[in-house]
Amino acid sequence: MTFFKKNTLGILLCIIIASISTCLSAVQIGAVSLEVVGAPVFAILIGMLLTLFFPTLATRENTKPGISFTSKKILQAAVVILGFSLNIGIIVQVGAVSLPVIVSTILTSLIVALLLMKLLRTDRNVACLIGVGSSICGGSAIAATAPIIGASDEDVAQSISVIFLFNVLAALIFPTLGYHLGLGTEGFAIFAGTAVNDTSSVTAAAATAESIYGTHGILSAAVTVKLTRTLAIIPITLILASIRIRKENLGDETGTKVSMRKIFPTFILFFLAASVITTIVGLLPASGFNAFYNNTFVTTAKWLAKFFIAMAMCAIGLNTNIVNLIRKGGTPIILGFSCWVSIIVVSLLVQHLTGIFYSNL
Repeated sequence: MTFFKKNTLGILLCIIIASISTCLSAVQIGAVSLEVVGAPVFAILIGMLLTLFFPTLATRENTKPGISFTSKKILQAAVVILGFSLNIGIIVQVGAVSLPVIVSTILTSLIVALLLMKLLRTDRNVACLIGVGSSICGGSAIAATAPIIGASDEDVAQSISVIFLFNVLAALIFPTLGYHLGLGTEGFAIFAGTAVNDTSSVTAAAATAESIYGTHGILSAAVTVKLTRTLAIIPITLILASIRIRKENLGDETGTKVSMRKIFPTFILFFLAASVITTIVGLLPASGFNAFYNNTFVTTAKWLAKFFIAMAMCAIGLNTNIVNLIRKGGTPIILGFSCWVSIIVVSLLVQHLTGIFYSNL
């Protein structure tokens, strides 16, 4: 009862704002769908605007615990639930062709982020989150990485804002760009899956491309490539946790050693377990249970993960000063733009080298 008494009001506030954001993301204005913006981005913007006009909203005794719980635990739960949408068998089978492109773009983005962090003197945490978010899967990767590197809510908000900017640009530009570059349908699917971060933006870009190309199959292939990228969360979080352990242990003069168990977030293990469960179900003989799991359960899990991320982004927005965010936004945007452009170039280049560029589904 103590938990509910402390957290209910703050959690309820986040649920309401996430619900409004979800409705906004479903709005269609002419030929433009606001799904390209996405509920999480609407949620973080609403949260920041509320804090701008009501500065004490997130710090009140009756709202602060619930908002804090949502920004941490609900966000972790969202990552775990996301695991149910990942069938490792299908990803390995379908995504194997795109693996060279995925690995190349991830490494390139991380290297660019590291170099520009030093060159532009960008905050280390923000640079890391933008690099990981650009190279892997946007908000989900940022959510998984933030607790490992000790990033603040403002760091997360800054990174999500930068990622969102280039997601929207990609969703609007890529379909026409890919078509005029002469990308085949498979080539475009891999291009969208590796160079667009957020799933909703990948979906928007691929769906538009299907209309331009006059065919089907691009959307499902692009989403598969995107989900393959998502699995990179696991090795990246392990590497970052190892780096932090090494640094803290080297700099610890008290003799107290930091272990992987203390730093590595256990929710990543649950994320992996969820994807393993979905993979095992996919190997079972066809039955009513398979149909229910793959259609009803997984679809519901995807929706719930997205809604939880919107809740968490709202909580993060409520803890973020939008004025400070704008004031410090210059170098993170340059860094994010550089990561985005490098991913575009490398994705197209590797496709040329491997012969995927002109391939059709």
